[in-house]
Amino acid sequence: MKPIIIAGPCVIESEEIMHETAQYISYLNRRYDIDIIFKASFDKANRTSDSSYRGPGLNKGLIILDGIKHRYGLKIITDIHESFQARPVSEVADIIQIPALLCRQTDLIAAAAQNKKTINIKKGQFLSGEDMRFVIDKARHNGAENIWATERGNCFGYNNNIVDFRNIPAMKKYADSVIMDCTHSVQTPNSGNGISGGNPEYIESMALAAKAFGADGYFFEVHPDPVRALSDSHCSLRMDLLTPVIEKLL
Repeated sequence: MKPIIIAGPCVIESEEIMHETAQYISYLNRRYDIDIIFKASFDKANRTSDSSYRGPGLNKGLIILDGIKHRYGLKIITDIHESFQARPVSEVADIIQIPALLCRQTDLIAAAAQNKKTINIKKGQFLSGEDMRFVIDKARHNGAENIWATERGNCFGYNNNIVDFRNIPAMKKYADSVIMDCTHSVQTPNSGNGISGGNPEYIESMALAAKAFGADGYFFEVHPDPVRALSDSHCSLRMDLLTPVIEKLL
């Protein structure tokens, strides 16, 4: 069974960057006979600084994502931050994502679950893999039938993420699939001047370690030129470097 792979820019930037990334992902899908899910956020509501770029917003963002979906034949995943966003997002996205910092927000999970879409819930930086049992229970209780849980490391408020790979088998007891977020797990939160840093040289190692622990899928934020990315520039993978990582995972 081929792994689930999620890839795309952290946030919707220019349409040029969106289409360049989507075109490359579409090429990888044909080359390796896989089905990479395209990821981008219409709003980054939890940026470190109020001056940081957040995205085009719900309405414009969904129009752009819908265009990517139909032009390149890609499945779409994007995250929601407020309950009212679940319904319009479900009309475009194939998977609704719950951000890590919001994974215990009961109303948000319920709203996503009631749309009968696959839900990807990112494990909070403050939770263990076992703690995700109760988060997943909330989603199932509200009607979700296919629930993914994503490992993205733990942060104790001191500008670093630590990954306990035992969280992967722990979450596999409760979730339908467990994903490894290979880019946010190398993030060093709030370590810059109002931005987060990161160690992208470890992205591939995170993916391969997660494979050894039985991960069902892998999440990568990719960008044609990460240095110029408007969000997560320090922990995104340069787009063309996704190819050798996929080859090793397959």
